[in-house]
Amino acid sequence: MNSLPFSFLFLFLNCAGFSHPPRDHIQCGYRGTFCTPGECPYGNSHLGSCGSGYSCCRW
Repeated sequence: MNSLPFSFLFLFLNCAGFSHPPRDHIQCGYRGTFCTPGECPYGNSHLGSCGSGYSCCRW
């Protein structure tokens, strides 16, 4: 009977972190990322594509 409150707490904490489904795509343009036409400039790592002919790069 003492474990019942802990079970509810565990259930609440687990459900709070998974309320949104994980995203499969990269959102570029925030937190140190940018879109550029063509390839990423030298020294910037390539993360994926932003659209037709644009690359998502990290600063």
